[in-house]
Amino acid sequence: AVLVDPAARSLAELRPAVLVDAIIAKKNTGLTISEAPLVLAIGPGFVAGADCHAVIESQRGPTLGQVIWQGSAIPDSGVPGPVLGVAAERLLRAPAAGVFTPLVSIGDMVEKGQPVGRVGDMVMRAGISGLVRGMLAPGVRVTKGLKAGDVDPRPDPALCRHISDKALVIGQGALSAINTFKGWPHD
Repeated sequence: AVLVDPAARSLAELRPAVLVDAIIAKKNTGLTISEAPLVLAIGPGFVAGADCHAVIESQRGPTLGQVIWQGSAIPDSGVPGPVLGVAAERLLRAPAAGVFTPLVSIGDMVEKGQPVGRVGDMVMRAGISGLVRGMLAPGVRVTKGLKAGDVDPRPDPALCRHISDKALVIGQGALSAINTFKGWPHD
């Protein structure tokens, strides 16, 4: 089961056997290793053995999905993996700090320069033409430059309905960590 609980208010009541921090904030936003018998964290910003039991590598490449029991994931490069040769230009970044309002939805086709979101009077525009694959929800508080969405240059709406190869490998890494964890009570 997956529960979206940004403040983790349900932890005390549910007492999960496994907690996975998949916020992908590129930093630890408050996770502690004591929150569950097995605490996993996805990507950079965490130290396995200190913040969590294991970190799952999220950087594309030969170590994607690797379970790290000691240490950290590869630091955030700030540049997404290229799609059809397009990398940083596909990101949609908040133009200012404040409350975000999307002007398009996931699955919409957009043109380069088209307004796709706003923060107050500041407009966020698409850097490329393509398919909106990610977009923050209305009302989310953002800082200037925060990734608020992304545009995929491939005009295939089916891309919005499938789990990416990257997400599948990261999920397999998390499952591997669960299956090999040596700290279970029966061990």
